[in-house]
Amino acid sequence: MGKKRVMLPVEEVDLTAVKYEPEVIQAPHLTGYWLKLFVKIVETPLIGYLVVQYLKKQNKLSELLEDTVIPERPMFKPEFPPQEPEAGVVLLQEDGKPEDRVQTALNCLPHYDPASCWTGDMNISFRYWKIRDYAYAYRSRISTPSMVAERIISVMEEFSNKNPPAPLLISFNAEEVRKQAVASTQRFEEGNPLSILDGIFMAIKDDIDCYPHPSNGATTWYHEVRPVKKDAVCVSKLRSCGVIFVGKANMHELGMGTTGNNPNYGTTRNPHALERYTGGSSSAPAAIVASGLCSAALGTDGGGSVRIPSSLCGVVGLKTTFGRTDMTGSLCDGGTVEIIGPLASSVEDVMLVYAAILGSSHADRISLKPSLPSLPKLSSDDSSNALGSLRLGKYTEWFNDVYSTDISDKCNDVLDLLSKNCGCKTVEIAIPELHEMRSAHLVSIGSEALCSLNPYYADGKGAKLTYDVRTNMELFRTFTASDYVAAQRLRRRLMYYHMEIFKKVDIIVTPTTGMTAPAIPPSALKFGETNLQVTGYLMRFIIAGNLLGLPAISIPVGYDRQGLPIGLQLIGRPWGEASILCLASAVEELCAGSKKRPASFYDILKANQE
Repeated sequence: MGKKRVMLPVEEVDLTAVKYEPEVIQAPHLTGYWLKLFVKIVETPLIGYLVVQYLKKQNKLSELLEDTVIPERPMFKPEFPPQEPEAGVVLLQEDGKPEDRVQTALNCLPHYDPASCWTGDMNISFRYWKIRDYAYAYRSRISTPSMVAERIISVMEEFSNKNPPAPLLISFNAEEVRKQAVASTQRFEEGNPLSILDGIFMAIKDDIDCYPHPSNGATTWYHEVRPVKKDAVCVSKLRSCGVIFVGKANMHELGMGTTGNNPNYGTTRNPHALERYTGGSSSAPAAIVASGLCSAALGTDGGGSVRIPSSLCGVVGLKTTFGRTDMTGSLCDGGTVEIIGPLASSVEDVMLVYAAILGSSHADRISLKPSLPSLPKLSSDDSSNALGSLRLGKYTEWFNDVYSTDISDKCNDVLDLLSKNCGCKTVEIAIPELHEMRSAHLVSIGSEALCSLNPYYADGKGAKLTYDVRTNMELFRTFTASDYVAAQRLRRRLMYYHMEIFKKVDIIVTPTTGMTAPAIPPSALKFGETNLQVTGYLMRFIIAGNLLGLPAISIPVGYDRQGLPIGLQLIGRPWGEASILCLASAVEELCAGSKKRPASFYDILKANQE
């Protein structure tokens, strides 16, 4: 009989005695021919199974799941204890009109001064055009949605002709964009815009339905088995606010990767360094925002897929509490780790989009009992007072476990600024069982992905997936029912630890990623790449948001020595979006002077003034 590892009941674990263990991943880095050969091996019956089992053993997956006695009951999706209401916030009506919620969000923002925004040289002191800048331009007749549309269409067509391909949009119809823009322009001419979001251009990740575009999840075939007949719920809400959709944004195939590599359509390039990845899986949504082409985009986040590319591309990305947004109409509807969330160039733009799309599904309202959604009042002194009372939890050894100290140094500098300028207090914490958390998340998201794709494998669709996704699928196939239950037992333990930590702190702070944007190997462009060491660095800090359903946001805080963006992550209590948005806004203001113009940037509004 093998030796079993027996875990203490979670209530008996001494959090003060936790010791940090750095993550070590044992797996080959493969591209090109070697990746094709490896996939052929792992897909070979028996031999492939043995290879995958060996890799699992090397990375202690078997030890953490099969050989461990876990006393807790399984938690098959996030279950949150009742939460205290956030202080100094404005409540939003889930059942109200999206445009009314957007107006409430607009009222929460600081005063908008056109003079300060429309004077000065963006080349000297760089700032992105915000949603309120576009709204002012339209209402002042400086520009029109139709004028902006023509510039965006020109750029998108330019990207479609690049060699090697690096498309931002997988599905794009210039006439459809013009049609939406004409309707919006007419509303402005009549003095009847639908909301502050009217005429605002947004990209939608390719796993979220946006009629009449297909939803492929960046595969070559998903539209054949799942035709799109209407908008996803979140897209419908944005459309009612007058948003103009430019098309379906490129992504890592089926969301199963952290780099954004995609041999099917071409790999999106990082606007700050075109030879580097954007991060994934919401790769093009982040790149489109970072390039200045759209004010915002929608992505999905099942394993950091909004936060990772936001960090690597220097934009803001919000992962909401699990169940806060309705997933109906997305390819990942029905999972227990994914959400739909906004990416934008600023916290205020994230707030405006978030206000439009929020609203739990009927089923989630019954099972999760969400607190009422709310926003911080950035327009009043209440937000400053709220900041002064915040306790920020920092697990120093984990925080500093990064590829380059540029990341931890920059993030530590921001914490010092928050203490000095806002009165925030940093509290040392420890988070047990981080390796178990990563394993539980891998089994959860992998099993759910396999369940969704299994029906199509018999039809030969599996062979049409990219090589790195096929590698992942072979790993997922080795997970057993008992592995899945063990992972859900671990989920309950980890939820307990985090709720205990949140009794002592208000927000947990980490770098968003453990490394800045990795280089794209030329050999990875045609057949893809598997590099689990890079994946480990990119996912190091993001798992709790997905496995436990906690809200989290990534905010750009500066650059490393190579000029690549660094992100700071704020993880909040369940339903605590207002608190992390309030702190994120303060971080953004403290770091505003360091923002740099990306190497690939399109000044859309200026182009339309010429």
